[in-house]
Amino acid sequence: MTTKENFKEFVKAHPILLNHVNQGKMTWQKFYEMYDMYGENSSVWDEYLSASTTFDILGFLKTLDLDNIQEGINSIQRVLGLIQDMHPTPGNQEVKKPRPIYRHFED
Repeated sequence: MTTKENFKEFVKAHPILLNHVNQGKMTWQKFYEMYDMYGENSSVWDEYLSASTTFDILGFLKTLDLDNIQEGINSIQRVLGLIQDMHPTPGNQEVKKPRPIYRHFED
């Protein structure tokens, strides 16, 4: 791939750069020149990518489908309920009294 194509992939991986351009703090030309001179692993990007983690988390949260998450939680709760029914805890077990030895079933 060419440097230009690599730069496009770099920008796609770090969408926070778009905010810097939209706010007028940087231009795409300056970012491209930095990329061409220093590469993508240089510390010159630290200043511009530091807010990237927050941006990524917010972007991730926006893509969540809360209905699917709720369905998953409900499924897990049903499975846990079934497991608890099959293996009752000591507090939920019936206390069985032993039958006295000298008594028969019919007594």
